[in-house]
Amino acid sequence: MQITWDDFQKVDLRIGTIIEATEFPEAHNPSYKMRIDFGDEIGIKKSSAQITKLYNLEDLVGKQVLAVTNFPPKQIGPFMSECLVTGFYNTNKDIALAMPEFDVPNGSKLI
Repeated sequence: MQITWDDFQKVDLRIGTIIEATEFPEAHNPSYKMRIDFGDEIGIKKSSAQITKLYNLEDLVGKQVLAVTNFPPKQIGPFMSECLVTGFYNTNKDIALAMPEFDVPNGSKLI
């Protein structure tokens, strides 16, 4: 299925830095809850992700991630997710986060 350039421009993909990561024991699948700083324009948003196979909590803080920031909030059990962190399945079906190779300012938009 092809999309138009206008369709792509509707998706607000931004870089943010994980400032807090905690266990999410209430999730159906093993997950973490995160607070992500997207800079002054967007601020801090919450998200959850099923990334427990490849990432330890203590290693996540300070990592920059690519996220969709203009989805409406979504209730995930007792947690309200405010953005969608992006990633890729590896060969074992574990999720590897989409991250920039170099540090970029929080809130930078994917172009």
